[in-house]
Formats: sequence, C-alpha cells, structure tokens
Amino acid sequence: MSKNIRVLFTRYTMVSAHLSIIPEFLEKISLLGFENIFDINKSEVVNLANGSDILFRGIKTSAGNQTASLKSLQGISCWVLDEAEELIDESTFDTIDLSIREKKVQNRIILVLNPVTKEHWIYKRFFEERGVPPSYNGIKDNVCYIHTTYKDNKLNLSQSFLDRIQAIRKNNIKKYNHNILGGWLDKAEGVVFENWSIGKFNPDNLQTSCGMDFGFSVDPDSLTEVAIDKAKNKLYVHEHIYKNGLKTHELAKIILDRVGNKLIVADSAEPRLIEDLRHKGVNIRPVKKGTIESGVTRMQDFELVVSPESVNIVKELNNYVYADKGSKLYVDNYNHAIDGIRYNVIYHLDNPNAGKYFVQ
Repeated sequence: MSKNIRVLFTRYTMVSAHLSIIPEFLEKISLLGFENIFDINKSEVVNLANGSDILFRGIKTSAGNQTASLKSLQGISCWVLDEAEELIDESTFDTIDLSIREKKVQNRIILVLNPVTKEHWIYKRFFEERGVPPSYNGIKDNVCYIHTTYKDNKLNLSQSFLDRIQAIRKNNIKKYNHNILGGWLDKAEGVVFENWSIGKFNPDNLQTSCGMDFGFSVDPDSLTEVAIDKAKNKLYVHEHIYKNGLKTHELAKIILDRVGNKLIVADSAEPRLIEDLRHKGVNIRPVKKGTIESGVTRMQDFELVVSPESVNIVKELNNYVYADKGSKLYVDNYNHAIDGIRYNVIYHLDNPNAGKYFVQ
C-alpha cells in the first residue's frame, strides 16, 4: 500500500506462483478488504491506486539460472528471498543484492529460511562472521534478525499438535532443537560423505556421462551428470532432474533436452522403464549394482565437487547418514541423487575403457 515500492519475491525454484504464493497473497488481500485495489495475474500483483507492485520469480528456471535477468529488473527496492536455504551459491545472492539500490525509498533484502547446517554461507556470513548467536532477535550491523518458532503461535495450534512436539522433545532432543526450534546443525550426525565442496562443474573438460535413480510418487526421479577425474581424485557432479510424478514420455523429453545422447547408467531394478526410455531415444543402460557399501566406498575415495545449482545433491550430502557406521548400514533416505551417482561410478570403475570415459 506504500507508494513507489517495487517488490521482487523469489524462490530458488518457483514453477507456478499462481498455484502457491499468490493464493496466500489473495487471502491476505481479502482479509484486509482490498480486493478491488489490486490487479493480479500469474506472476505479478499491482496496486492500481499507486502503481506499486510485487513480481514473483524463480532464480532457477528450466532453461538455467536467470540471475542476469533478475538483476536487470528496474526499480526494485525490496527483494524477498523465500526458502533462502535452497540458494547455496553466495555469488548469485550478491549479484541480485547489489542491484537493489533505489533512492528516496528504504531498500530491503529479506531472507526467509529454515536453518540447515552451519556450513551454509548464510550462517557463516550473517551469524558466524558477525558474532550473532543462532536464535538472536534484534538488530546488528544494519541487519534485523527475527527468529520465530511454534512458541510464538501456540494460541492457534491444536493440543494434539503441541503433544506431538513434546513427544519429539522427549524422544529426540536433536530433532526438536533443529526441526522445531530452528537451530542450526553442525552437520547431520554420522553423515556418509564429508569430503565435498561447492565448485564449478567439470573445470578440466573431462568427458561426462550420467547416473539415474528412478522414483515416481513419493521418491523423485533423479538425473545427475558426472565427471570422474582419476588423476586428481575428484568427482564432479551436476544435478539435471530431481522431480516427482514424471510420466515416461515426460521423463524422456527432459532427459534428451538436458543431456542429449550422453550415456546414462541407471538402476537395474527397473528394466521395463529402461527399455521404454531406450525406445524413446535415450542412451541408457542398467548397472550391476553390487552392494551399497562397495559403491559408497568407491565414491568416498574421491573428493566430490558439487555445482552451485545442485541444491538437492547438497541437501542429500548434508543428510545421508549411517544407521550403523560399524556395520556399514545406511539410512534409506536422502539418497536418490547419491544412488544415481553411485551407479555411474560403479559402471565406469568396473569398465575403465568403456567409451574412453576418462579421456577427452
């Protein structure tokens, strides 16, 4: 309702704002009795009385990263980054941040997030480097910190929900502190992969192929491009697909659009799906999986370098843990992209001369 305000509202991925964010905005407009003041379409809300508007955009699109186009938007005085923990590339944040510089209005950058691990740049930049405690509420160095939990909203929560929270507190204090109270994790306890970092994908122009794990309703289909540098003991990975509910013809089209005729090594437990994808032109073959332990051990021999766009791979690496480290048993969760990478590594280390994989 303020004059001369242009808000850019983003998420790292925002496929359909009109199905997610905008309905919530419409609800608030209705509660305030402002239905006749705003013009609303699929990606924008405009105040007809004063011209102020809100633009809804995704940073990552199907065509790639659109940081440059977001930076070029004129007159933005407020940038809201929702689900900010999904943006793992600090340079992308800086690029848009430095473009918010309107005169005569207060410029604001608003990060809305659920805390993840202390390895995230948001923690390092806004908490660790500034000496700010994780649950701080207040202002320091021109930054306003607001830490909110269910305790601020108890009057609107059912007793059964509150009872569930207390059960979590009693049975799993670490989960309570992180998931319920919004504490930052040092790292998921007992993570399988520790030797990894964010970096440019395939800087030495190695030949690449892909690993794929299948899902559908509950688990996602994942497709990861992989480059193995045996000389430097590095494994470069880049996420292409991490999505639920794809039908075979949709999956085939996305695969061909993203990686063309590159070799894909996939889960051998889905022979019919592999054959259907091959029939549609996808260069795919099954892997002889062996044990999970053997594949994980081979991956642990390498330093993993994860591209900045691969947010789901980062999430998995932060959360894929041992059920029993001594017995090499793994929790079957946060491992969809990791499984695809594992299939790729197993295939190429077992067939080192297949396609002259390691030579450009």
